[in-house]
Amino acid sequence: MNVVISSQVVLSRAPEGPLAVHIGSFAKSLTALGYAAASVHRQVSIAACFSRWLGQAGVAPQAVAADHSVRYLRYRARRLRSCRGDLAALRHFIEFLRREGVVPGEKIVAPRLSPIDRCAKAYEQYLREARALARATIVNYVPFVRDFLRHRFGDGPVMLSRLCAGDVVGFVRYQAPRLHRKRAKLMTSALRSFLNHARYCGEVVVDLAAAVPTVPNWSMTSIPRAIPPDQVRQLLASIDRRTPTGCRDYAILLLLARLGLRSGEVASLQLDDIDWNAGQLTVCGKSGHRSGLPLPPEVGKAIAAYLRHGRPHSASRCVFLRAKAPVHGFQGASGVGSLVRHALQRAGVEAPTLGSHQFRHGLASDMLRKGASLGEIGDVLGHRHLQTTKIYAKVDTEALRALALPWPGGAQ
Repeated sequence: MNVVISSQVVLSRAPEGPLAVHIGSFAKSLTALGYAAASVHRQVSIAACFSRWLGQAGVAPQAVAADHSVRYLRYRARRLRSCRGDLAALRHFIEFLRREGVVPGEKIVAPRLSPIDRCAKAYEQYLREARALARATIVNYVPFVRDFLRHRFGDGPVMLSRLCAGDVVGFVRYQAPRLHRKRAKLMTSALRSFLNHARYCGEVVVDLAAAVPTVPNWSMTSIPRAIPPDQVRQLLASIDRRTPTGCRDYAILLLLARLGLRSGEVASLQLDDIDWNAGQLTVCGKSGHRSGLPLPPEVGKAIAAYLRHGRPHSASRCVFLRAKAPVHGFQGASGVGSLVRHALQRAGVEAPTLGSHQFRHGLASDMLRKGASLGEIGDVLGHRHLQTTKIYAKVDTEALRALALPWPGGAQ
């Protein structure tokens, strides 16, 4: 006799076993996450069979562990043809049960940290909590610090009080020739940051950060690779806004092109960040710095169209959601970057790069050509220092041509 589990799932027999009472709520959670009906049915069927197997094996809900799913799939493979998504379905079911408090959380034995790992972990926590640095900066800095500590202390105890200027200079001299110039410059920045942290904690008395050598490097040697306005128009015109995904992609691309947002800022945008009455957008930039930007009508209409006609039903407060299940916000900047790359490739636009930052450069270059000052450009882009914006002065070739001195002896 068929048993109705939810509006999308009908099973040939009633669920059995210790987890049977949770099968219906599991089905509803999958539907809420945006899974297709066929996927919901498949996952619920696997969950029901898993619960029946647990009952036959005499396993109580409090004793369910991750290895039970592996053991069940081995048992199932001897009787039925296995499918690629079976293990993922059971993982979803067990994660759901853990969130509901039905089965205990998986016990993770913390590995024993070495002295270097403990010191690096404390520094990482300092960057994240005290300095509020971006995750990308932390990921770049910490490995350099590990290398420095390993170079100085090896496998022994880490005693920062014994550091001296010679240790710092010796490490930079050893490591810098092995690295690209930009990576070497990043390494010295990481060392200065770490030694300031050590002094802040009282482990180091003298200012060792001042002993970090400067890596020779010309600043602003390259011209920003900016996407031209005609290519932006070509890309936007190629988006099919009749589909939910097209509505989303169009709104995201407009935010990149018209406001110059970073991909991470788009990914972290929340519904509460939009003030529709004031026509303003609050953006969370680098280091958690929040700033308000005017919301152009064109961008506001695109976001509103996505919210009304394209955004899936979800409890998430993120403005932009994934198009495929599980439906939630983008995990980070990489999701927006992937969207841009695929949009450029589909449209056949031969842009300077396949990344999202070129829209930011394009906006700044266009503003400069139309007479905006570097200060105004920096305000729009959220630059905290004018030095960061000065690189765009190299884009204004007409103004630079007026400053050029005549070639000695006349043009040849």
